[in-house]
Amino acid sequence: MATVLSVSGSPSASSRTGLLLPHLDRRLTAQGHRAAPLGVRAVPAEALLGADVRRPDIVRVAELFARADGVVVGTPVHKASYSGVLEALLDLLPQDALAGKTVLPLATGGTTAHVLAIDYALRAVLNSMGAAHVVQGRFTLDREITVHDDGALTLASHADEALARAVDRFRPRSGRSPRCRRRVEPSGAGAVVSSVTGLHP
Repeated sequence: MATVLSVSGSPSASSRTGLLLPHLDRRLTAQGHRAAPLGVRAVPAEALLGADVRRPDIVRVAELFARADGVVVGTPVHKASYSGVLEALLDLLPQDALAGKTVLPLATGGTTAHVLAIDYALRAVLNSMGAAHVVQGRFTLDREITVHDDGALTLASHADEALARAVDRFRPRSGRSPRCRRRVEPSGAGAVVSSVTGLHP
């Protein structure tokens, strides 16, 4: 059984990103993995902005990353970039925080104009932190996610199927060696556009 750290990089408690990740966590659990959710918004702002890596809050987060076999990173996209709170957290982690780990990047946004943010912004950061394998990311449009009054979430069928395929391709291995060589799936505009739910190049 692998431990998967599920990181929501949204600053909002009611964001689509924050609701989408538990939906995927249930899929991971059904596959026999152990999902460990982490909402960046739960980390005190003074810890994120203070840039003190010795603060207990930051040390605890770093330990969560260290214990994980794989990491799912979800973020809303605004102005073609991932969220500021996610960036603040990643900046405080050790440079090798993702060494030997399989990582699945996910993003949500209001327009396909932001689709390349996964490949040209978030993926680059994950690679720089030593990820052994970055699975091709998925971008889900806000309009494909319906949030009901009770907080339940429904996805458009094609979006749900696309995310299911991404989770199936995400195969963290328990006990992965931190010295594993990195393997990054081919990317580029064509690969990313084809990963947008409901779009085909």
